[in-house]
Amino acid sequence: MSNRFYSTALRKWRMTKVTQQKIQTFINTCLRRIFKIRWTDKICNEKLWQRAGQEPVNSQILRRKWGWIGHTLRKPTSSITRQALTWNPQGKGKRGRPRNSWRRDTEAELKRQGNSWAEAERTAQNRVRWRNVVNGQCSAGSKGPK
Repeated sequence: MSNRFYSTALRKWRMTKVTQQKIQTFINTCLRRIFKIRWTDKICNEKLWQRAGQEPVNSQILRRKWGWIGHTLRKPTSSITRQALTWNPQGKGKRGRPRNSWRRDTEAELKRQGNSWAEAERTAQNRVRWRNVVNGQCSAGSKGPK
């Protein structure tokens, strides 16, 4: 699987469990073909990932997503990317419950960790600390940095 695909698309998409499962299934199928593992051979996914030197796709997505967020939060406030990250559209929306957006999902991940957007902005200014937080959280299988 190409790193370019991960680095451009996956960190900006609003990921659902179904999408993650489909991507992981595709990657597992490709790895089984590369290693010539037949369907009759019983090998669990963890052993397959270990043999390939990979981690599950949801960890990769979270790591890249939060890495990109930290990169963007370190930019000056006049940067278009930073403005787009914090942009809040004005006006009336459609009737009913608002649709989940990338921003709402990201804020929900922060809230589950007991953090706010302001805390994330402060932590992101220290690149080494942000990287350690992201690596620790994403490898533990949780949903974003503390």
